Amino acid sequence: MAQYTRVSGIVGLITLQNPPVNALSAAVRQGIVDTVKTALSDPQVKSVVICGQNGIFCGGADIKEFGEKMFGPPLIPMMHAIEAADKPVVAAIEGSALGGGLELALGCHYRIAHSKARLGLPEVTLGLLPAAGGSQRLPRLIGVPAALDLITTGRHVTAAEALQLGIVDQVTDHNTVDAAVKFALTVAGQSLDARRISTRPCPQPSDLDALFEEAMQKVRRSARGAIAPVACVQAVRAAATLPYALGLEREKELMATLFTSGQARALQYIFFAQRAVGRWRMPSGASWDTSKPRPINKAAVIGLGTMGQGITVALTQIGLSVVAIETQEKQLMKAKQAISGMLERGAKRRGVAPPLDRVSYSQNIQAVADVDLVIEAVFEDMGLKMEVFQQLSAVCKPGTLLCTNTSALDMDQLASETPNPELVVGMHFFSPAHVMKLLEVVYGPRSSPQAVATAMQLGKKMGKASVAVGNCTGFVGNRMLKLYTEQAFFLLEEGATPELVDEALEEFGFPMGVFRMSDLAGLDVGWRIRKSAGLEEPIEASGQSVRIRNGCRYSPIADLICEQGRFGQKTGSGWYQYDAPGGRVARSDPWLHSFLAKYRARHGLVARGIDHQEVLERCLYAMINEGFRILEDGIAAGPEDIDVIYVFGYGWPRHRGGPMFYASMVGLAKVLERLEHYHHAHPDVPSLQPCSLLKRLVASGSPPVHRWREVIKKLHSQL
Repeated sequence: MAQYTRVSGIVGLITLQNPPVNALSAAVRQGIVDTVKTALSDPQVKSVVICGQNGIFCGGADIKEFGEKMFGPPLIPMMHAIEAADKPVVAAIEGSALGGGLELALGCHYRIAHSKARLGLPEVTLGLLPAAGGSQRLPRLIGVPAALDLITTGRHVTAAEALQLGIVDQVTDHNTVDAAVKFALTVAGQSLDARRISTRPCPQPSDLDALFEEAMQKVRRSARGAIAPVACVQAVRAAATLPYALGLEREKELMATLFTSGQARALQYIFFAQRAVGRWRMPSGASWDTSKPRPINKAAVIGLGTMGQGITVALTQIGLSVVAIETQEKQLMKAKQAISGMLERGAKRRGVAPPLDRVSYSQNIQAVADVDLVIEAVFEDMGLKMEVFQQLSAVCKPGTLLCTNTSALDMDQLASETPNPELVVGMHFFSPAHVMKLLEVVYGPRSSPQAVATAMQLGKKMGKASVAVGNCTGFVGNRMLKLYTEQAFFLLEEGATPELVDEALEEFGFPMGVFRMSDLAGLDVGWRIRKSAGLEEPIEASGQSVRIRNGCRYSPIADLICEQGRFGQKTGSGWYQYDAPGGRVARSDPWLHSFLAKYRARHGLVARGIDHQEVLERCLYAMINEGFRILEDGIAAGPEDIDVIYVFGYGWPRHRGGPMFYASMVGLAKVLERLEHYHHAHPDVPSLQPCSLLKRLVASGSPPVHRWREVIKKLHSQL
């Protein structure tokens, strides 16, 4: 779909029409081919402008067509026809030119962009590469180093940076189409030989081999097993070392490998899953399309520790007035300085004035009397949180939404402290709250759909992947994480080392293994939770072993480490050794290895060889099994919810699609078989007993992940 008109007498104007982002669907591609042909054959037309309707140039390929048989004209011949035209073709870029949209613009002879436009080649984030000539044209236009940066990261650039790099020829603050038409009039009749990017030689840095070697090492480090960034480097190398036609063939070969890969499927799955979680639904039947959020103009944050500071910044940056409450004067002063610093740094990055005047500070909870929404972020202690909710109920105006940032506590118990439990929801942020993309919105049995809708919309405004989940201990993310870390402790008892476990998990794609992450977060955090749950102390009175709690296997290793004052990076030692308190470089610790050997000897445990495969199966399948229980319990509506939580909040590698998608890729029958194997070997670990939903899915023929909801729905209806 593309509309053709003639403007200013001699300029053919082609307008792409495919809302919302003018994606290059089959109909749009056919429209471009037809209208370009019309413009070039019209003797009155001396130049051509291509633009998009509704202020957006083109968002790229139509992802819905991926995996299907492609109809309509292919992109590459279409772009070659534009580039080969004997009349100048100008791209008028408003809004965004991403992926195939930018490749289309690169096929034009000139590019005019609005100052607020954003450009980029984000294909790598979908497990692909720019395969409509983008990996060959961009290096010829802006040089190899800059092209490598954009193509291997997929990052978007502003119009100003695009101008600086040489991607666009002009930037305007005014009507972009008018500016492009005016420009097209000035270049009509001029030679286009130098404007055809594919015919240009690629600029050759003197140290080309060293440049590509360094680029390859860099992407291998950051990609953590993802293959698309590596293929992107190879494609750009082809641009730098081969003639355009041969480089295009190499681009095509690399794309063919990526397009059918499991990683591309995983990345595209998580792309759609992120959108699916916005279409939330509660067990009551209330959903995103029937629940209207309440307007929020002023918010309050109670408790200005690290989490409260980040939440304050996140709320302020979306234009809300925020009242920040901290009863301890010293902490209040420290928080004020930290919040101001974060707001100033964020404003500097965006090139705007810091919104410092939107935040007011107080030690008195009475200051929240006129706000629309409160987020409580005090210390993770139920007694303290209950006290805060009682105070808020007495102070806040009627109808104020009360949100808790708890990561595991019973949200409904907190709601019971208020006269209006329907106004209470959980907003579980992840630290640092102004940076991390995930927000778990937790609803209790009495939470109103409007309260959930309001929290979900607020999360969306903050740029979060917001996921609505039910209320239980640990919600979704931390409930699954508990089983993951539990298996890691058991592996240490059986003969593994922290280094072996972490190495296996990091090779899989996690940014940090379980023990390095524990050292970073602080071992005392988990110790405090275990103490409050009554798990930390040996139950000698009943005569049970120190390695049994509530009839189940328990590993006290982490508790014993904490008793030594080893809390991780903050103390200079934990599972690893650091140069000093606050150190970041983890080193193998002989003391820890000696401690593990003595621990095993004391408990009659014989160390055995453990390989990476067992580490992955024990840690990941135990977590996945709990994910099936969460689906069975109705805490998460579908596998997409769990996968988005783990990708955006817990470092699960995107190119593996999330734990539930990964289970479907491995094969549900294989996951079931391995869980049965490990449960037989460890009958005192009930979390390894396969969930009945997993068994039901295998019995149903292991349907693809997008059909699990049907099985879950049947299960719930039978219950």
